[in-house]
Amino acid sequence: MNDLLNDLLATLLFAVLGMGLLTLGYAVVDLLTPGHLGRKVFVDHNRDASLVLGSSLLALGGIIATSIYTTESDTWHTLLEAGAHGLIGIVLLGVAFLVLDLATPGRLGDLVTDEKDDPAVWVIVASQFAVGLIIAASLT
Repeated sequence: MNDLLNDLLATLLFAVLGMGLLTLGYAVVDLLTPGHLGRKVFVDHNRDASLVLGSSLLALGGIIATSIYTTESDTWHTLLEAGAHGLIGIVLLGVAFLVLDLATPGRLGDLVTDEKDDPAVWVIVASQFAVGLIIAASLT
């Protein structure tokens, strides 16, 4: 019975950690884009903002899940590692966005949040997925 309770507690702790990191990742994407991202996605139904936010959260979720899955240690050590890898993932996803912004004409944040659907957003989406995959692969 103790094993079951320990497993349930570990699941709860990992879920809380993951949701906290995803919330932080959301906040970083919000900082990188002009305006209020929640309003752009959930009120204005801006497709480009939704794609960029969704790809960033999926990439970060992959990093966190891979970190948890590949760590062969006790729960507390695994939580610490997953948290550290998640924070690194958030930073690197933000850096990838900024590097792409510097390498392209105009401001990516403006493209993401304007009213017009822009094909350049798919490059941002691909970049976020690629960086997430690279980080996740580096954890194995």
